[in-house]
Amino acid sequence: MLAIVIPFYKLTFFEETLQSLSIQTDKRFKVYIGDDASSENPSVLLGKYKGQFDFMYHRFEENQGSLSLVQQWDRCIALTGEEEWLLVLCDDDTLSNTCIADFYTCLPEIEGHDCKVIRFASIINDVVQQKVSALHTHPKLEKSTDFFCRRFKNQTRSSLSEYIFKKKAYQKYGFYNYELAWYADDRAWLEFSEFKEIYSINSSYLSFRLSNQNISRDNYKTEIKEHIKIKFFKEFLIKNLLKFKRDQRHDLLLYYEQIIYKQDRVNFTFWIDLFLLFISNRDFLQSLKFTRRLLIFLNSKRIVNL
Repeated sequence: MLAIVIPFYKLTFFEETLQSLSIQTDKRFKVYIGDDASSENPSVLLGKYKGQFDFMYHRFEENQGSLSLVQQWDRCIALTGEEEWLLVLCDDDTLSNTCIADFYTCLPEIEGHDCKVIRFASIINDVVQQKVSALHTHPKLEKSTDFFCRRFKNQTRSSLSEYIFKKKAYQKYGFYNYELAWYADDRAWLEFSEFKEIYSINSSYLSFRLSNQNISRDNYKTEIKEHIKIKFFKEFLIKNLLKFKRDQRHDLLLYYEQIIYKQDRVNFTFWIDLFLLFISNRDFLQSLKFTRRLLIFLNSKRIVNL
């Protein structure tokens, strides 16, 4: 069975989330709502949906999300029972009415491929610009490494709510506790899938709401996000580089180089590490080009500081 976990904090769009669950054509799921000590009481609203689908509500007495979103997700997931599959649904996102039915229809094939991560197609509901995007779909089966490379090149999109994943995979790896939960889900889909295939359901979709309350909105804590990006690439992706194809490794190393320049984090260790990574990837010419680019960067910094 499927557990849908909702880390609740704001009422603003919560009814639309509940409404999307109430109209599911297949009700084989249980919803676990973890209230992050919100000042906005959802009790009256929840009463309206009592009996329309199975749910459990729990209020935490201390706010956790302001300190660690990942730890708030974790304690909400801990509310679940014996369900084999999990979906963490944000309190402002919605599922199209056949998401659960399509999940169960595809489940035999999902299990046949031993996929531990599933994703729905998605649309972006931009409430600021008052527009809805076209439908974002994915290959039916795609290696998580291929998907990540498409994502970091801005060739596709991704958000937490559109994924279903095996509870055992979550228990094995967990969501890494990055600040703002930035890159926490990207890392999870690589780890939960064990760098293997993700199964896509394109016949149903998740509606991701983009508003001025989203952490992912532009110009919100940009410096922190950039710092986490470096941490993610240096401490996780670079260490798992061999799980990617050779051309992907090449692109990832070039991208990592550029974000180090952008954040002005150049040092001797960076040069040694990246030089050797290019060599190990058989990018001998690129290792020399990298050294040249680094010297040009350092020289431009010296001139600016004169």
